[in-house]
Amino acid sequence: MNHNLFATFATRMDERGAAPFITTSEGADYSYSEALAMSARLAGALHEQGVQPGDRVAVQVDKSPEAILLYLACLRVGGVYLPLNIGYTSEEIRYFLGDAEPALFVCRPASLEEARTVAAECGNIRVKTLGTAADGSLMQAASQATPLDEILPRDPDDLAAILYTSGTTGRSKGAMLTHRNLGSNAASLVEAWRFTERDRLIHALPIFHTHGLFVACNVILRSGASMRLLPKFDVDVIFEELLQSTTMMGVPTFYTRLLQDPRLTREACAGMRLFTSGSAPLTAETHQAFEAATGHAILERYGMTETNMNTSNPYDGDRIAGTVGMPLPGVEIRITSRDSDNHAALPQGEIGMLEVRGPNVFKGYWRMPEKTREELLDDGFFITGDLALVDERGYVQIVGRDKDLVISGGYNVYPKEVEGYIDELEGVVESAVIGLPHPDLGEGVAAVVVVHDGARLSEAEIIQPLQDRLARYKQPRQVFFVDSLPRNTMGKVQKNQLREQFRDTWQP
Repeated sequence: MNHNLFATFATRMDERGAAPFITTSEGADYSYSEALAMSARLAGALHEQGVQPGDRVAVQVDKSPEAILLYLACLRVGGVYLPLNIGYTSEEIRYFLGDAEPALFVCRPASLEEARTVAAECGNIRVKTLGTAADGSLMQAASQATPLDEILPRDPDDLAAILYTSGTTGRSKGAMLTHRNLGSNAASLVEAWRFTERDRLIHALPIFHTHGLFVACNVILRSGASMRLLPKFDVDVIFEELLQSTTMMGVPTFYTRLLQDPRLTREACAGMRLFTSGSAPLTAETHQAFEAATGHAILERYGMTETNMNTSNPYDGDRIAGTVGMPLPGVEIRITSRDSDNHAALPQGEIGMLEVRGPNVFKGYWRMPEKTREELLDDGFFITGDLALVDERGYVQIVGRDKDLVISGGYNVYPKEVEGYIDELEGVVESAVIGLPHPDLGEGVAAVVVVHDGARLSEAEIIQPLQDRLARYKQPRQVFFVDSLPRNTMGKVQKNQLREQFRDTWQP
């Protein structure tokens, strides 16, 4: 039996035939049958470029329908898809190409010369280009190639993709994802979120990341729905698309921006059935404000590069602000003591390290066996690095990253708890709580705060209201005001940058 993930997609694509798969505002549309045919042509081009089953195909291109079809073609030929952030510099690309040793590097047409130079330094890797208007040397090669109608056989544990983590704690790690990992997760999400062929997804996410590539695209392919592919998130465009769509997957920033627009009403969202949010924590304030404005409770879920999606708030039932719901079918979780080596589960309600196990959990880190052994345990549980608790209803609450935990005077301070109180203060847009070197306490609690335009808040006005709400050791000892918090492309606050920025400014 062929366990190639594309075999599952191809069956559904064949069934859907002339139904729309990808539409764009520029008219670069693909029906399912057209996408199936183009995937065969692109697979033929990959094959003629020497890509064999198991070979990596590194891709750093702008978002387009053809970029998604390249992903499908890579699966079809048995290759391992390796998407790279379009913001990576040539120095960063040099590391990824050197580490992954791909058979082919596909880049933007404008980056060809630079890409050739880097690829030559990494072992004369072949380079092709792909543009946003079905242009580039790869598309030219596909037009001349013999289509690869065959779907090359793969086993469930063969690699389908490698996604590099952001590398905030050292050099980036390549998470190895198998056909089983991606296929099982897509099936779970289609069921959990009630996707059908009648759905039309607003796709405004980047496609070099788990969220936009695997969650969004795989769910659409598995369900036979369609997607409206947008190059980026644009508020004006989103309001046009809301009238014609049924669902949107977003990051918290999408929703905070929509909330700032008076056009966000129940009428504007009348045809929508589902809004989901992930990749970064959604504040309770945003959740409640969006529901008040639209009548829709955002469905927040939790996943990561190494595992795809792990938990989700329910489709039917309470979507509780500040939680990421319950484990998806087939996924197990446990909360363990971060200081223990036996990984025994803690009692309900206690904060500890979140560990997950299931068919969605990755195979390990590319060429990092020691790091794999550290984080992927013998019993199959993966140590996520996230601190969490399970409440009395069984909902998971993520309280922060282990590396973001502040230990002040021997006491554990969970940043999200403190941030929740600061964010409630009048005039505050958002905050980030970090630990900074302190001569007496080891780490002192500091708050980095963004205020609304025109608001004037002092350090005392942030700290004083917390005195009756938080234990002394949790209260910020210093407050820094900034115009905005640094974020990565998926909206996650980069606390490592804040710690570096303010590390020498402590005033005990």
